[in-house]
Amino acid sequence: MYFNVLLELVIGYIALFIIVKFLGKTQLNQITPFDFISALVMGDLVGSAIFNQKVGILAILFAIAVWGSLIFISEMLTQKSRWLRYVFEGRPSMIINNGNLDWKEMKKNKIDIDQLKQLLRFKDIFSIQDVDYAILENNGGISVLRKSDADQPTCKDLKIKGEKRSIPLTIISDGEVLYKNLKKADVNKDWLHKQLKLKGFDRPEEISYAEYEPGKNIFFQKY
Repeated sequence: MYFNVLLELVIGYIALFIIVKFLGKTQLNQITPFDFISALVMGDLVGSAIFNQKVGILAILFAIAVWGSLIFISEMLTQKSRWLRYVFEGRPSMIINNGNLDWKEMKKNKIDIDQLKQLLRFKDIFSIQDVDYAILENNGGISVLRKSDADQPTCKDLKIKGEKRSIPLTIISDGEVLYKNLKKADVNKDWLHKQLKLKGFDRPEEISYAEYEPGKNIFFQKY
């Protein structure tokens, strides 16, 4: 019994992993209500099958394959049809229009003023008066356009030449040197050990995390 449960869990885990990877990253970072329900159903299929001794491994794989295929077909259809896209994914809703709250849209989307203020705080906005437009996205997030007098000035506005930016590279993680990222940063192992010495460390194993942005100082976080 325990061996069968273990085997079904491992196979179900692998099958779900393959399906999620196959369906794409939108299942994770742009989840819509339909995607959320799909994920719950798929997980429930595996969970119910594992603890039902009458259901074999082939039945579990068959259920996952069928449900995954239905989701995939739905995704393909929504890419080809705008109408179906609205049916499955919904439409973004403008809940603040030209500085005014659209109570009709808020009621339609079951969102109250306190929920709206919370969403705005996630955008570092603490007053509705500072908002010109706010759009409630399909995944429950909010996109905001501040009023011009409440927006933060950019380097272009101030006529200041901005410096070129680059993404910091992780070069030590959990005490392990990531040589691939060292190469990307155009530095080597000797350079890293020299930087460690300057910070008072002898070995990379003493560091839990380190990142480096070319042209800037290296950042260390010890254990």
